[in-house]
Amino acid sequence: MDFFSDNKRAFSVVALFALFCLFFYFFISPPSNFPAGTVVKIGYGNGLRNVSLKLKNEHVIRSRLVFEALIIIFGGEKRAVSSNYYFENKLSVWEVARRISKGESHLAPIAVTIPEGFNTAEIAGAFAIKLADFNKDNFLFKTKNLEGSLFPDTYFFLTTDNEVDVIKSMSENFDKKILTLRSEITLSGKTEKEILTMASIIEAEAKGDADRGFISGILWKRLSIGMPLQVDSAPETYKTKGLPKNPINNPGLEAIKAAIHPQSSPYLYYLHDKEGVIHYAKSFAEHRRNVLKYLP
Repeated sequence: MDFFSDNKRAFSVVALFALFCLFFYFFISPPSNFPAGTVVKIGYGNGLRNVSLKLKNEHVIRSRLVFEALIIIFGGEKRAVSSNYYFENKLSVWEVARRISKGESHLAPIAVTIPEGFNTAEIAGAFAIKLADFNKDNFLFKTKNLEGSLFPDTYFFLTTDNEVDVIKSMSENFDKKILTLRSEITLSGKTEKEILTMASIIEAEAKGDADRGFISGILWKRLSIGMPLQVDSAPETYKTKGLPKNPINNPGLEAIKAAIHPQSSPYLYYLHDKEGVIHYAKSFAEHRRNVLKYLP
């Protein structure tokens, strides 16, 4: 009896040890060729089965079954959060599943500031410097009809984000900002495109907040009397009456507000001296005197 008891006890110990080894292998130990220090992208719309297959093929996990079960346990549903995941060290399937179920990418965001008045080409240049996956040509192609509606702001992106992510974020930001002004645009009697086009010119012409309202009033007045806009920022306005066909850049909120609410004045001309100070004139003769006085 003792012999059999001892063997049974020994067998139980061996079985427990084997179970522990299996548990360690599947739940704790990462694959030997785990891609530490790399980014793994989980795209939008990928089902859990596709995600587990991708992670298995890229040696992030050993067991697809264990990973899928853990995703459901952690997330409460059969999905993985789409993102780009940076695995700085070798991780167990337990930790991989936990992070992917919570969307913890561990990628530090990159700040990109787009100043008011940048056109699409300038925006493309700014993002091409910061984002390795940003395709400048594709961005320009996709935004050829979006000039004026890519809102200038400070944006935060992951290093692996591309031009599609940028366009989506900037367009959504524009929609959010312009939403509160749409009723004012309607009351102005102008279309949204007209307001944005004028705002883009104001953004290029003004040197500060104090100038925008007066410049807006002067430019709208020129249009109302059939006078060409004649602004240096849009050379075609010296030959053709009316607004340019499209915005010339992407204006900020203050320029848009100035276009909606022009400030009335007796002036028809303006110029900025070499210090950036604006000088107004009621007539062309007065404007010529300002040119001779303030410009070299």
